[in-house]
Amino acid sequence: MKVVEAEIKKEEKKVTASLSFPLLGYILKRVMIFIPTLIIISIATFTIMSNAPGDPAETLLNQKAGDGQATDKMATDKAYREIRRQLGLDKPIFYISVSSLGACDTLNYIDKAEHREMLARMSDRYGNWDKISHYYDAGMALDKAILFAPRDSSTTLPLVQLRNSSAIILRSWQDVVIDSSLAEITRLSALPNFNSLKAPLDQFIAARADMKANPTKWKTLVPTIHWNGFGNQYHKWLFGDAPWFGEPGMEQTGGFIRGEFGKSYFNKRPVKSMIWERIGWTLLISFFAILITYLVSIPLGIFSALRKDTPTDQFLTTFLYILYSLPSFWIGTMLIFFLCGGDYLNFFPPTFMGDVTWDDGFFAKIGDLAYHMILPVFVATYGSFAYMSRQMRGGMLSILRTDYIRTAKAKGLPQNKVVWKHALRNSLLPVITIFASILPALVSGSIILEFIFTIPGMGSMGFAAVVQKDYPTVLTVTMFSAILTLTGYLVSDILYAVVDPRISYSKK
Repeated sequence: MKVVEAEIKKEEKKVTASLSFPLLGYILKRVMIFIPTLIIISIATFTIMSNAPGDPAETLLNQKAGDGQATDKMATDKAYREIRRQLGLDKPIFYISVSSLGACDTLNYIDKAEHREMLARMSDRYGNWDKISHYYDAGMALDKAILFAPRDSSTTLPLVQLRNSSAIILRSWQDVVIDSSLAEITRLSALPNFNSLKAPLDQFIAARADMKANPTKWKTLVPTIHWNGFGNQYHKWLFGDAPWFGEPGMEQTGGFIRGEFGKSYFNKRPVKSMIWERIGWTLLISFFAILITYLVSIPLGIFSALRKDTPTDQFLTTFLYILYSLPSFWIGTMLIFFLCGGDYLNFFPPTFMGDVTWDDGFFAKIGDLAYHMILPVFVATYGSFAYMSRQMRGGMLSILRTDYIRTAKAKGLPQNKVVWKHALRNSLLPVITIFASILPALVSGSIILEFIFTIPGMGSMGFAAVVQKDYPTVLTVTMFSAILTLTGYLVSDILYAVVDPRISYSKK
């Protein structure tokens, strides 16, 4: 018997020696691949976030309708412009931008999103940006003249109509809409006390006629690449206000690679502090959920594989798939309803947070945490037993059919040694592959689980950020999930070689 074991070990050592791989070199190679991958992910995510609906500056400003006074509107517009400047929204999105020869490459300097859309549409229609720019300046001058027009009891209603018509003109590109609003302004400007509107109105009409009479549509067919330099939104988000190599006399602020993730648009707090407050709870629950899933599923899969097609295997498979089919939100709700007080049993607390603090003692706090984690961890793990155990079962069955396992059995090795010493390592490959997709859950968390048990974790924070259009938070959580996904694949590849010496990462 010892001779057989020695021969098997000798063969494994030969395979390991012939197919060994430079672990450090492989890790460095994969990390170098991760860098451009993360850059591409960050660019794609940042572009989507930048073009998503909603105005972050307006969200932060939390504008409220005033009484219509010109001074109030000017103060609000000034605060709005300052917020856009602080967020870097007045800068181009990326280092380069592609547009037509007849378009403007500095539309980000225009405050209002609807104004930028109108100017872009006008550029696509006429292609003469200098004329379009003059048209827009004349429209803004007319809007300002209406804003400072004389105000008394007799002009209140006409002023409201004038301002509405002016706002429609500055955000519209359809001729029928502009003509209708322009006719309304022309009619109202003929009323007493509105003589100051005649000159800016005539200038706007002339600018519009000039824009329409001198189109250069051929420029819209000529693509142009603009270099925006380091003064763009992506660079500000990634490196901070100053270039990553720094500028003399300029203090660096912000920057994802510096651990500064910006401020939340919703509560105006640093995203970094919000993450630190919540990530601990998510990591705690996810860690134990993953650990219990593997500790339970691997033995179940082996047990089921060794009893293939027996009544025990069929019962175990049926039971696990029943668990798998039960929705976690329903199970969580039922557990709270029946086991957390009320009309039934009162074994567990209905919420995750307890009253015990660290001041009450280390063991008291640990015991309270464990007590509150029982139900959330169970809800997070029970559905994974079926899938993980089936993967382990399939991997074990495929290994048990291989020639070297048959040889070991034929030479008289005990069943336990064949399974646990020679078959187990190679059958772990499917389970290790799943680990790469599970690792991001350490950060992303579970929205349903955290909602049911009122857990202040990353899942609920990420969901709230999406609903509230809190893009800095969404972008940060997405990037962390991408980093952990790539890390999971790297760890999986390394574990492949640990459990199976036949796998090599050398060039050969």
